[in-house]
Amino acid sequence: MEILRKQFLRHVGQTSDAPLMIEVARAEGIYFYTPEGRQYVDLVSGVSVSNVGHGNPAVVEAVCAQARDYMHIMVYGEMVERPQVKYATTIAELLPAPLESVYFVNSGAEAVEGALKLAKRYTHRTEIVSFLNAYHGSTHGAMSVMGGEAFVGAYRPLLPDTRKLRYNCFEDLAQITERTACVLVEPVQGEGGVRPPAAGFLEALRARCSAVGALLIFDEIQTGFGRSGEMFALFKYGVTPDILCLAKALGGGMPLGAFVSSNEIMAGFRSDPPLGHITTFGGHPVCCAAGLAALEYIREHDLARQAEAKGRLFEELLKDHPAVVEIRRSGLLLAVELGASERLFRAMELLGKAGYLSDWFLFCDTAFRISPPLTITEEQIRECCADICEKVLNRL
Repeated sequence: MEILRKQFLRHVGQTSDAPLMIEVARAEGIYFYTPEGRQYVDLVSGVSVSNVGHGNPAVVEAVCAQARDYMHIMVYGEMVERPQVKYATTIAELLPAPLESVYFVNSGAEAVEGALKLAKRYTHRTEIVSFLNAYHGSTHGAMSVMGGEAFVGAYRPLLPDTRKLRYNCFEDLAQITERTACVLVEPVQGEGGVRPPAAGFLEALRARCSAVGALLIFDEIQTGFGRSGEMFALFKYGVTPDILCLAKALGGGMPLGAFVSSNEIMAGFRSDPPLGHITTFGGHPVCCAAGLAALEYIREHDLARQAEAKGRLFEELLKDHPAVVEIRRSGLLLAVELGASERLFRAMELLGKAGYLSDWFLFCDTAFRISPPLTITEEQIRECCADICEKVLNRL
């Protein structure tokens, strides 16, 4: 075991000087376990990836069945592969018109990259607008529209002709003009600390984009597939984008991303030049089979609707604790605000000791995250909240 940890530190690329160093032996439902048998409650879900729970039998069986049939055959876009076609068709049937063409990629960052390219190709414009405290990925293009200078300054120069507005600031929308190719927005800001849209803001953003001919791109990488209390947050807030970015829960635990648009817009990648966007593994049949099984499980068990009630229960059980300043929430995505980074870091330490995996937010280091698998039960929520109050919040 000690040898494995040493190999981890030496041979696996690290992104901080203080990794958690928790070795995972297995995972089931909302829990994962160390080789010694210690149980942790997963309040992160791989950052809203494991919406149907760890080791979901329907997803595992779909993975095994597809792996037995075939895995990688040929670069995306040339072969007709049933899991890919069935999944794209199912997603398109769930989305409002004209979102009907699904381009599968490997991750959320790649979905954002493809969406930005598509918007520039379609509009023949160059300016890209995004929002402060937004997170869209760590590749160069995605970093160029990230809303926090601390994470991007060391990697400049990035994409030119980008502009960042204040989220929920109606006044700033006037900066979207006929030069703007697209506006990229999270309907609910995730890494900003779970910031839902102000009443009418997304509608005003949609109207401004339509008025000047800019494409509106929704980043639902974190909010999609039931997390917000609807299958997609665009239904919750009643606004349809021109391009929709998906990932995380899209693959049911397997690596998968996608951007979705109309056939008219997506046609921009077909010619002048052809192969306008290509990917070796995007739409991998095993990943698509897993994602389709997970989506069917969400629908069959009504997990999207349940997410709203489960998130509300978390909120009700925690909001009145004296240590809690406020709770911001969209469905089963919550930020428990503690008001100071020192209190947050102490809470993270206590959560780990109590057997809970949580996290803070990249652009909000005063709140901790609650985004467990959507399969969490009411009984488990009550147990978690009682435990968190006693072993964490009472000790701050």
